[in-house]
Amino acid sequence: MNAKIMLGALVALVMTASAGHSQSQGFAGLGSDATGFAIPERGHPLSFPSDHGAHPDYRIEWWYVTANLHSADGKRYGVQWTLFRSALAPGTAQSFADPQIWIGHAAITTDNHQYVAERLARGGVGQANATTQPFEAWIDDWTMKSVARPPADELNELLLTANGQDFGYSLNLKSTGPLVLQGDRGFSVKSADGQASYYYSQPFYQVDGVITVSGADVAVSGQAWLDREWSSQPLAANQTGWDWFSLHFDTGEKLMAFRLRDDKEGFISANWISADGKTTPLSKGAVHLVSVRQARVNGRDMPVAWRIQVPGRSLEITTRPLFDQSWMSTSTPYWEGPISFQGSASGVGYLEMTGY
Repeated sequence: MNAKIMLGALVALVMTASAGHSQSQGFAGLGSDATGFAIPERGHPLSFPSDHGAHPDYRIEWWYVTANLHSADGKRYGVQWTLFRSALAPGTAQSFADPQIWIGHAAITTDNHQYVAERLARGGVGQANATTQPFEAWIDDWTMKSVARPPADELNELLLTANGQDFGYSLNLKSTGPLVLQGDRGFSVKSADGQASYYYSQPFYQVDGVITVSGADVAVSGQAWLDREWSSQPLAANQTGWDWFSLHFDTGEKLMAFRLRDDKEGFISANWISADGKTTPLSKGAVHLVSVRQARVNGRDMPVAWRIQVPGRSLEITTRPLFDQSWMSTSTPYWEGPISFQGSASGVGYLEMTGY
């Protein structure tokens, strides 16, 4: 068994074992015992640029970019770039004894196809990591690299690259607004029992670059959203997965909303982001997420279109996926794809659904 196969088997074992009570909980460690790992604390201030890098004393972490793009002829595309870190134990080592496992996901979505690739790596040997000054997150030759000039924040400008079978991309991301702290100053509660993560975003990227689809290069432009999150146990025992939305309104405003599904009414959290980056966390009951259309995806019924209501802002919109079959056929599969929306407002965004 070669090293890549051994690593794949190890990651599969970790994902299966750490799901524990619920195989549907998604990525490794999200609902499992956090003994020995650091736990997020309310009131702990986030610090930049250090928090752009890895936090190996926490069990799980990700650097997550989604982009809504279009070509000159108006054809729409979605792009995803994600680096996950999952720890077998806290800490690091400069050898194969390093307990950090890294997983990369990349995708391009068109109106009739989902191109997907996955990379696996063990930490400690330079194959994958996330560092600062300058910031770079990478796995093999996939990279998210800062090209910002000091004193600008390291995430102000990024070069994003990845490739897979029949697809690839090289994109330039430049922010036009500030970093956004989600939840209570970056402390994002995930359940009534108090599970939480540290969570911030950069939702104000303008994008240009080139994607490659089935051998053809296409110049694209559009908008992107970066999410940064780390924790040790963000799901409660009765939670089975989530539905997460990032929305770019044509007015320049943004909305982040997620619903963590459980055996009751679920746990919803949301944040309204003004065009200048000011945030307004939305209270419990202020956001309503209702599925309005199902599609058969990879042998299961999935809610691919949604009605989102925020009565306090007179918002009622209905989302529509670019491609119903936006299935990430990775080690831990999930639905991830670009959406558009119409109603009392219009725009584009991304939807992620796990645990179905």
